[in-house]
Amino acid sequence: MTGQVERSTVRLAELVATLSLGTDLGMGQSMEHVLRQSLIALRLAERLGLDDAERRVVYYVSLLAWVGCHVDAYEQAKWFGDDTVFKNDTRRIDTGRPLDKAAFVVRHIGSGRPLPERAQLGVAFLGSGRRTFEDMVENHWVATNALAGQLGLGDDVCESLNQTFERWDGKGVPAEVERDQIELTARIVNLADVVEVFHRAGGVDAAIAVARERSGTQFDPELVELFCEEAPALFDELDSVSSWDSVIAAEPALTAVLSDEEFEAALEAIADFTDLKSPWTIGHSRGVAALAGAASRLYGLDEGDTTLVRRAALVHDLGRLGVSNATWDKRGPLTPAELERVRLHPYLTERMLASSRPLARLSAIAVQHHERLDGSGYPRGLTGDALTPAGKILAAADAYHAMTEARPHRAALPAEEAAAELRAGVRRALFDADAADAVLRAAGHPAKSRRAWPAGLTAREVDVLRLLVRGLSNKEIAEELVISRRTAGNHIAHIYSKIGVSNRALASLFAMRHGLMTDE
Repeated sequence: MTGQVERSTVRLAELVATLSLGTDLGMGQSMEHVLRQSLIALRLAERLGLDDAERRVVYYVSLLAWVGCHVDAYEQAKWFGDDTVFKNDTRRIDTGRPLDKAAFVVRHIGSGRPLPERAQLGVAFLGSGRRTFEDMVENHWVATNALAGQLGLGDDVCESLNQTFERWDGKGVPAEVERDQIELTARIVNLADVVEVFHRAGGVDAAIAVARERSGTQFDPELVELFCEEAPALFDELDSVSSWDSVIAAEPALTAVLSDEEFEAALEAIADFTDLKSPWTIGHSRGVAALAGAASRLYGLDEGDTTLVRRAALVHDLGRLGVSNATWDKRGPLTPAELERVRLHPYLTERMLASSRPLARLSAIAVQHHERLDGSGYPRGLTGDALTPAGKILAAADAYHAMTEARPHRAALPAEEAAAELRAGVRRALFDADAADAVLRAAGHPAKSRRAWPAGLTAREVDVLRLLVRGLSNKEIAEELVISRRTAGNHIAHIYSKIGVSNRALASLFAMRHGLMTDE
């Protein structure tokens, strides 16, 4: 932790590239698909002789083009089962062919459900479902365009993003332009996206084959010819280089470092975008961030550390993009496999943020938001003091705020019931008492009166003292209180210093004299 509010050193490219990693997972792709696609697009742009301004458009359009694909994941899962599988499979068909498109829908409608339910969904799809399907692609580019505007990327990027889903044959979305009316930057990104997927699955020959197959329909024929001629060089060393480092190094506008205000605004935009994953989480990340920030001050963290906690809270759920809405929006109990996927989402958040050195500090806090003091949390099962103060605060804030929100399997709890649940979690050694108290005070609950212990002992030191006088060793005390052995030893040293004794026997006399054992 820092102590001072450090000025932002985050480049816009790092933040957008981080978001692209979540996009990959949400589309059912391997992480770094978008980064690899971006390298291919930039290499094509170089061979076409595009200037720096045009290469900048290619750069940001490629990183952002598919980021809006999770905004209607709720509807995708409703009709087609696992939305990540559905989106992954869309790249394998040419949607401009009506029969192929119809067959694709039939194969995926109600996927994973019993046959009678699939049949019912099929009938329903002929009504409102078809319109929903047509709206999906339009929703994606509208949402992506709005995010680009929030990030201040300019009209040239937004205009190209508008055409991301257009096709050379005019059968794309929103079907306003065709052929060379489509921005060259958008045509490059569209081609790079598909050929990267096929190259990863089947090598250079597979990438060339799909480009030729869709030449003149989805793709610009001249661009396809250039790609096919240059394909071996375009894919050269793509598997051996670090996609992250290469993409960040290739940013055309190297001076695009976000100011503190721009960084905060960008994190809030990403928080909102993340929460769009499910209708049950709209506003969750901002709410947790506000609560965790206020609680951090009440806990006693300085302004620098409080800022870190609030920023980490804004992106703590970024890993949710990697889990299907068929799981998040399920009304019944989750299967063991679904539970394991859910338990991975803080880890996915950490991995996305850890790629960037400035953002890695947020990842170290964000990954702890589902950890619990007794080791029952996830993803690492940390215990006791292995959780940082920032992590303890974020865990309590996330749990309380989530309890006050409705979820598919339960109604929202009233504030008082949520507070009672959080306090019960403290008694069960799930949450840190001081962190939970700070969160509840920040949420507007009255502060619980604290007992003044003799000799300036803290409540935790009294807990240690009671176990010490009963003859427990440092190791046994640590296990009992779910803290480290070293922390137990430090507590004992502080106790001896405060009460002016040097051994267990004299500590026992002190405890009895002050009634610390009789009111245990």
